[in-house]
Parts: sequence; C-alpha cells; structure tokens
Amino acid sequence: MSASGGTKAIVAALGANLAIAAAKFVAFLFSGSSSMLAESVHSLADSGNQGLLLLGGKKAQREATPQHPFGYGRERYIYAFLVSIVLFSVGGMFALYEGYEKVKHPHEIEAWYWPVGVLVFAIIAEGFSFRTAIKESNETRGSLSWSQFVRRAKAPELPVVLLEDAGALIGLVLALGGVGLALGTGDGVWDGIGTLCIGALLILIALILAVETKSLLLGEAAGTEEVAKIRTAIVDGDTVTSVIHMRTLHLGPEELLVAAKIAVQHDDTAAEVAHAINAAEARVREAVPIARVIYLEPDIYSAAEAAAGPDPAATPGGTGH
Repeated sequence: MSASGGTKAIVAALGANLAIAAAKFVAFLFSGSSSMLAESVHSLADSGNQGLLLLGGKKAQREATPQHPFGYGRERYIYAFLVSIVLFSVGGMFALYEGYEKVKHPHEIEAWYWPVGVLVFAIIAEGFSFRTAIKESNETRGSLSWSQFVRRAKAPELPVVLLEDAGALIGLVLALGGVGLALGTGDGVWDGIGTLCIGALLILIALILAVETKSLLLGEAAGTEEVAKIRTAIVDGDTVTSVIHMRTLHLGPEELLVAAKIAVQHDDTAAEVAHAINAAEARVREAVPIARVIYLEPDIYSAAEAAAGPDPAATPGGTGH
C-alpha cells in the first residue's frame, strides 16, 4: 500500500467524522437520545484515531539513528494498535455504559427530527468516506478478498479505516433503528438497546484491529509472492547455486529485511563470492524494491543445514496475521 493512498483515505475519514461528530452532538442536545450521544463519542473517537494514524505516519518517516538502526517504520503499527485501544475504551465501553443507563432509566426522545435528520446526513457522509477507503484499497488488494486484505496487509492504515467506516455505517443503522423504534413505540428503552448494540459492535471491531496489529508489531515475514521473487533473484546458477535458508521481516510497511544463507561454489575465490553477493543484492532490490536491508552469508551447500533452517514464510500460513 502506498503511503499517499492511506493518507488520502485517512484525511477523507477525518473530515467526515469531525463534521458528523458536531452534528450528532447537536442532535443529542436537542433530543436527549442516548444513541446520539454514543454515536457522538464514537465519531470523536474515530476522529482521534485518524489523527493517531496521521501522527504515526509522520513519525515513521524519521531517519534511522544509532539507537534505532533499522529506522522507525514500525511507528505506524504502534499507532494503529493505539487506535484499537481508543476504539475499545472511548467508543465501545462508553456506549455500553450509556446504553445500560438508558435501559435502566428510559425517557422519551424529544425533537425527533434532529436525530433522524443527523443520522441520515451521517450515513451519507460516512458512505463518502467508506467509498474513498474502498477505492484506495482496490488499487492494492489485487485478487485478495476483503477479509484476506485486512489480514495480510502490511500497511495498517487502510484496513483500520475500512473497519472503522464499516463499523460506523452499521452503527448509524443501529442508532437509526433504536431511535425509530423508540419513537414508534414511545418507549425509550429501544434507544438504550440500540446504544448497547453500538457498543458491542465497536468492541468487536476494536478486538479485530488489536489482533491484526499485534501480529504486525511482533514482526511478520514477507508475503509468499515476495519470498518467491527474492529466492529467484538471489540464485544466478553460477556462483550462487541455491538458497540454503532464508528469513524475511517487515521493519515497516514499506521496508523489508532479508537475511539468507546462500550456497556458493567451493572453489570460488573470496573476490568472486563478494562480487556474487553484491550482484545478488542488486537483483533482489530490483525484484522487490522494499527489500532495503539485505544480509547474505555464503556457505557450502549442506542438506542437513538446509533441513535445519527452513523458511517459515514459505510454508502455508506463514504470511497471515
């Protein structure tokens, strides 16, 4: 995923959520609807989350230092994980609390046209944000299904925005249903039930985000296609005869570390091996441009050593979260 694509989706979501949050809060003041209050806090939490993603992207661009020699690419993963915490605590838990209070102490919704009008506006605005996220995601997900894209994406911004926008749209429908039933029956309990459903939805999305970003924080290997390209690029069939074993690790969404033990001819000179390694590194960077940190260790091929050091990323399931 390109950083520009992720930033475009984040900015679109941020603008929509700020406008929606203000409108929802005004509707809450006029109507007293707990669903509207929960949705106001939800939109504020989403706005803060988009701010966190933008901040993480900015911090990730810092140059490497002696203390952090591999750079700060994983800042984007850290801030994406913070998003899941904010969504769980500020969004989900508050909505559950507010819904419980409304079910326990229900009251009729006043000025019904405010929450209904704002919810319709919010659905249109969130739909625009969701459409932008889908458009940007389609440029990078290829043939992957949406669930596969969320699970396998190495850049966290688009999956986060996609899940947030999807959750926001479903939450708005739940809020509209709760308000509609409360107005239709005259029983404010339905408004509280709608708020409880919103809280449960937000917590579910937060848990999914936490699981996915935790895997990225722990460190994931390159995808299966990238691993195959790297293996092919390393071997030239002359000096480098095979890859004994290899490890790959994402230092950030767009920076990959490659470490491999390669088999060379036993009678090659040191100069020939050094030249072959430099040539192999150049081929790898051409085949997979994000492979920016490459360590190749020459050795004489040994079947036992190759069996002792398999590449986990080349096995089924090695690239999923």
